[in-house]
This record gives sequence, structure tokens and C-alpha cells, in this order.
Amino acid sequence: MPVEGGTSSGSASASSRHPKQKRKAHSLSIRRTNSTEDRPGGLLRGEMLDGQDSKLPLTLRNNLLDLFGQIEREFENLYIENIELRREIESLNDRLTGDGQTVDGADPSKGVLKAKASHSTSQLSQKLKTTYKASTSKIVSSFKATAGSRALCQLQKEYMGHRDGIWDLGITKTQPVVLGTASADHSALLWSIETGKCVLRYAGHAGSVNSIKFHPTEQMALTASGDQTAHIWRYMVQLPAPQPQPDVTAPPDDDQDSSDREEGEVDAEGPCEVPTVRVATATLKSHQGVVIAADWLVGGKQVVTASWDRAANLYEVETSELVHSLTGHDQELTHCCTHPTQRLVVTSSRDTTFRLWDFRDPSIHSVNVFQGHTDTVTSAVFTAGDNVVSGSDDRTVKVWDLKNMRSPIATIRTDSAVNRISVSASSRIIALPHDNRQVRLFDMSGVRLARLPRSNRMGHRRMVCCTAWNEENQSCNLFTCGFDRQAIGWNINIPALLQEK
Repeated sequence: MPVEGGTSSGSASASSRHPKQKRKAHSLSIRRTNSTEDRPGGLLRGEMLDGQDSKLPLTLRNNLLDLFGQIEREFENLYIENIELRREIESLNDRLTGDGQTVDGADPSKGVLKAKASHSTSQLSQKLKTTYKASTSKIVSSFKATAGSRALCQLQKEYMGHRDGIWDLGITKTQPVVLGTASADHSALLWSIETGKCVLRYAGHAGSVNSIKFHPTEQMALTASGDQTAHIWRYMVQLPAPQPQPDVTAPPDDDQDSSDREEGEVDAEGPCEVPTVRVATATLKSHQGVVIAADWLVGGKQVVTASWDRAANLYEVETSELVHSLTGHDQELTHCCTHPTQRLVVTSSRDTTFRLWDFRDPSIHSVNVFQGHTDTVTSAVFTAGDNVVSGSDDRTVKVWDLKNMRSPIATIRTDSAVNRISVSASSRIIALPHDNRQVRLFDMSGVRLARLPRSNRMGHRRMVCCTAWNEENQSCNLFTCGFDRQAIGWNINIPALLQEK
């Protein structure tokens, strides 16, 4: 959560978020024995690579060897468990048979002993089958998920130039289509999606820029800030000519991690060499705390803002006048979102609730409170249909039907807190950014579709804050940003993803 005033560095901004639950390890469920752990893995890999003629890149071959090595170790453990279980079965049979021999042949209890032995043997055999099947399934599913995710979800472009973490991002709805990012470094940047170059910088805020949204029909942007204001500003950009795309999966020339750069260090083509807008067209000043989010209502004539002062405000764009102050939350607001076609607003809060505000009838402004989570609701968003999707620090995501919101129609349970989620308009795929640096994709029924690949050389290196879809772009249709000061464009093969499901 951005700090008030936005003057924090990366570590300070991260610490200003309320305490999170510790994340669980997300990896293959592999148990290793001492014998397998003591193996010189690097030496073994080198021996396997020597003398082999392969056209695969060395890094890819190493990854494959690691995966197959893990599979081999798991099957070795299963083999050892198999032997131990068979010994237990034999020992039990011997013991029961020995007990039966001490009983007279006419004693009916001998039949009981045989039945007990048979029953125990059957139980152990079933346990053996279940253990082997479950462990094997985990290996196969984990391997399939890893390989499938890399094939269906590919990193396309990285956008680096901010001096601090990126809280939010958005895509323009008018031509030319550009990517916008909001950062704790007090700036918002506009990027060419194809080239990855920054084309404009907005520097009108005096605090962390916490969100960015674009007008539905005009070249205007709406940003919310830790300086207790929201700004509306106009932009004009000229996109550079597209260039051949480099192989982003290949290791860079140096080993310097972008997240380890010194504070204030940016790329040579960073925001210092691009046009800068410093004056807002309109400034919205009614809040008494950090403005954490803002969005345009349908039509673009009004905007709504959400603040840590526990209120959401509705403004007229043309006059900048406050129309309504939406109060009722017991704690700070974390997010706000507007419906794409109706005058509906949903606000999220640290009080574990989200509220639905209805402005369709000018004479009646109704509100509904929903208490479906047990921790901070980090975001709640509308879909293109009649659904609301809410995410929380309680590690769950819930799908709601606007026509009957008494209980969720689907619940997704994860292993880490969920940040600002997004739902694709046409395919209705939910993208979940997590505190543990993962990004997972689910359908509206709660079925997991994929996990974006991540390694030391690819993906986010710190908390992922936000996701945004852009299905009209064939090459980059999903964007993510995080506190590692970069945004990433991904190519998600949506038809193949849905077909595989």
C-alpha cells in the first residue's frame, strides 16, 4: 500500500502495507532423502551434458535436467516407500499367521484371524496404491503445469524506467494505444507497447502515484496520489517505429538484477529524455488522506475517487465539483472500480467488506454491503457481464452475481495475499497478482488455467501489485507490474488455454 506523501523508498513503501500472512512455498511437492540431497547435482548435470550433441540452448537443457532430476528423485522415494510397505505387509501376515497357529483347528476364532489378516492386507495394499497414485499425479501435474504455462504464457516485453515500485497500470482506450504506469516515484509514465520505450512522463503529483485510468473516448488520464489529490491531465504522444524484438528469455550481458539497481538509477532512455507534463487540467482536492484509487464513470463525465479517509468521492469532470461523498466504510479504502456500461461503483476497504453503489436512478443512490472476506479486500472489479470479482489478503478470490449477491458463485483459494485483480472482457479470465511474486489465471468458475512463468531471469522479482488485460493486442494481451520497478507485457494464448481446460 503506498505511503502518505509517497516519499518512501522501495523498502519503506513495502513496509507501509499492513502485515501480510507468510506465504507458503510454491513448488513441486518433492520429499528428498539424505542420499539424494547429498548428490553433486552440478557435477552430474555436467557429466550428462558432456558428449551430447543437442541444438537446445544450455539454459533450457539445464532446466529440463532439473525437472527430470526432481522426477527421478520422487520416483526413487516412491520405490523406497513401496519396499517398506511390502515389508510391513509381510510382517503383518507372518504375525497373524503365527497367532493363528496357536489356536485349535476347531476354534472358530481362526476364521476371524484370517479375516483380520485379509482385511489388514487389503487396507495396506489400498494405502500403497493411493500413495503411489497421489504422488505420481502431483509430479505429472506439476510438470505439465510448468511446461504448459511456458508454452501458453510467454514474456513479450519489459518496461523499465521507474525509480520506485509500480502500483498500478492501465491501457488507453483510444488511438494511439499506449500503456500507462503509476509509481511510488511520484510519476506516471506512458509507454509504447511494441517497443517498450517511454513516450511521456507526468510529474504533476507531490506524492506517490497510486493508480492510473484513461478516459473512454478522449486522450485524458486520471491519476490518484498520496498527496491527497486526484489529477486529470491531457496527453499527446508520438509512438516510435517498431524494432525487431530481442529474445527476452536469453540471459543479459551482465548479472545485475533490475531490482538491485541503486535508487534513482534508470535506463539511458528513461523518463529524463521524454516529454514531460507537469500541470494538471483539473485537480480534485476534497479528501483528507491518501487517494488510493480513482476511475471514470461510464461516459467519462464523472469520476470517483477512493481514499484512506474512509470515503469515496464523486466529482464532475468539467467543473471539478464534488457531487457526492460516499461514506460508510469503517476503515481505509483500498480500491474503487466502475461498471463498463452502467452507473455502478464498487469500493473495497480494509474493514473486510466491499460496497456496491448504484447511481442509475438520479433520485435514489442505494448501497449494498458485502461481507464475504475475513481480511482486507484489496480490490473488487466488475466484469463485462453481471459479475463482481473480489480479492483479499485472506488469500481468496470470490466471484459474485450482481443479481443475487447473498453468497459467491465461486471461491478461489490461493497460497498468498491477492492484490489488484483484472478480468478480461471477452474471454472472462481472471488474472491474480500475488504478494509471493506469482501471477495465476483462473476462469469464472474458479478453475485454474495457468501460472505465468517466473525464474531468476524472467518475471517479477518482488511483489506483483496489479494486472491489466488488453485483448485487442495480439502480441501483448496481459500486463503486470510490481514493486521491482518494472511492468511486463505477456502473450497469453487464450484459445489454447481455454481449449486445454
